[in-house]
Amino acid sequence: MPEVRQPPPDGLPPLREVIAALEIDAKKSLGQNFILDLNLTRRIARLAAPLDTTTVVEVGPGPGGLTRGLLMEGARRVIVVERDQRCAPALAQIAEAYPGRLSVHLGDALDVDWPAVLSSDSCRTVIVANLPYNVATRLLIGWLETEPWPPWWSQMALMFQKEVAERIVAQPGSKAYGRLAVISQWRATPRIALTLGPEAFTPPPKVASAVVTFLPRREPMPECSVQWLGRVTAAAFGQRRKMLRQSLRTLVADPLPLLEAAGVAPELRAEQLDVETFARLARIAERIAR
Repeated sequence: MPEVRQPPPDGLPPLREVIAALEIDAKKSLGQNFILDLNLTRRIARLAAPLDTTTVVEVGPGPGGLTRGLLMEGARRVIVVERDQRCAPALAQIAEAYPGRLSVHLGDALDVDWPAVLSSDSCRTVIVANLPYNVATRLLIGWLETEPWPPWWSQMALMFQKEVAERIVAQPGSKAYGRLAVISQWRATPRIALTLGPEAFTPPPKVASAVVTFLPRREPMPECSVQWLGRVTAAAFGQRRKMLRQSLRTLVADPLPLLEAAGVAPELRAEQLDVETFARLARIAERIAR
């Protein structure tokens, strides 16, 4: 007997039918890979629970698989930002099915003033997204460099290529440890919450993916300027095979006084320093530069 497929529990058409009807093929130029399994998108949505008193920001919803998962799991309000105009009819259909709970913004997420978009919303705000692969890191850094801190978001659950996820949670001494790990772990506590194989996506990418959750640290310690932390890590990891007394010359003419003030041996390399030491270097470097 042929398999009998149950209709989606939200009463909307199956996502495969939606993308077929709208002729939405995933574009590599937009970093698109769609998740069509609503059981899976609901599982991802639950990583940001509780949702019933929460406003969710989603970037790159595509035809709305994760959007529907968030709404089915009870999100009070979902705000999506989508660059691909082809997805507008699918998102409009979801908005009609959930009156007053879905706001659709068509445009580039890199240009959004998030505090302004959320200025009239006093609820807890979380970011949940299957991020477009080609801008995922840029979006993450922007959210981590938010000022003032603590940020406007209370939690994030973000999908990355697995390699990027591993760089975010990497520890000192590993090959994956670098600038992304330092900024991520200084301002938040990231962890890999879910790993997905290529078969979870349409079309299947060549690599596995992972969802990373982030809880912001209210007071990152030691305190330093996030801009100076970026400068120090850029110099140190820009020439990661060299000793710090050499690699930091792109930051200061003579790194030895900086390293001595921070209590760091000049023979060490960037990957040997923990997050706290990088923050201490950034604080002292800023003080020296004044």
